[in-house]
Amino acid sequence: MESAKSRFLRYVTYYTTSDEFTGTSPSTERQKDLGRVLMQELEALKLEDVHMDDCGNVLATLPASEGVDAPVIALIAHMDTATELSGANVKPRIVHYEGGDIVLNEEKNIVMRAAEFESLAQQIGKDLTVTDGTTLLGADDKAGVAEILSAAQLLLTSEKPHGTVKLAFTPDEEIGRGADRFDVAGFGADYA
Repeated sequence: MESAKSRFLRYVTYYTTSDEFTGTSPSTERQKDLGRVLMQELEALKLEDVHMDDCGNVLATLPASEGVDAPVIALIAHMDTATELSGANVKPRIVHYEGGDIVLNEEKNIVMRAAEFESLAQQIGKDLTVTDGTTLLGADDKAGVAEILSAAQLLLTSEKPHGTVKLAFTPDEEIGRGADRFDVAGFGADYA
């Protein structure tokens, strides 16, 4: 079973930055590149009704265990990344943090300074995923995408009973349009 961490490191390499000026949905075709990969993974897990709608939403259903009658829940994350920094050519790496500054890119002298990021002090002894400092990482929300796929796989391989789970991976959240054309009623979840 692929780990959420492994999935995440793969997903962040997809260039999915949205663009508020195109007027299209999704705002960039490149978001569909990751969407197609997610569809292949959902199909490989044998989920039902796997498809991408006209707006770039990737949808799937994990059917309930036999005999389980429970409300339908949904897990939703967005595929696009913010526009403030480049999302192209992301080079993630894992550093074991022992305190102090983190040199993201020695050649360009890009350093994450502990004095500027006080929360780093709480991460000592942990493995952190960072970029080379020239791009954003894309953890918002490719980390969510990775966790949802891993949760679906865990439910499928577990013998624990569960209700129906709907999955959705949406475009354009970072530009405030991710839910504009999402068919909430058609999606069929009681809770998300």
